[in-house]
Amino acid sequence: MRSTVRVLLVDDQDRVLLFQDSDPGIDKTWWILPGGGIDPGESELDAVVREIDEETGLALGRAAVLGPLARRHVVHGYSDQVVDQDDAFYVARVATFEVSTVGFTPEEQVTIQQHRWWSRADVLAATDEIWPANLMDLWDLVGVTKAWPVVLDQVEESSVPASLGHHGAVQDR
Repeated sequence: MRSTVRVLLVDDQDRVLLFQDSDPGIDKTWWILPGGGIDPGESELDAVVREIDEETGLALGRAAVLGPLARRHVVHGYSDQVVDQDDAFYVARVATFEVSTVGFTPEEQVTIQQHRWWSRADVLAATDEIWPANLMDLWDLVGVTKAWPVVLDQVEESSVPASLGHHGAVQDR
């Protein structure tokens, strides 16, 4: 069980940043929002700022972060582990910037394949898997702050069915 933050970084061209993650155990990929685990004693907002800095190189000010816009419980099954996770989704509007991945953890250096900015049309036309599967619903919530935080249904987003995964060390995906 772990708690995480995920961030919709929306640039000045109304695109969202996604990373292509992978499960090297079965050679499968999918796209995810930046973010990750909340460290012990760390607030969600502190985790957002730290994760964005580590994963993108952007020094995001706390005042630029809005949310949480939604919360959910998710189960992730990977070839080597099952992770029960509580996600909090935040948003930040940013000027387009060149992403730097030099702050990736050793695992992220192995599992993250690439990154790119996606328009709404790109997301709607995607044939690749995107987690969260309801990204467009979350994106639509960005301008509806009075509805925050929306509590989303529990879901499973897995490279292998969670019932087939093996419980092991939880790592920061």
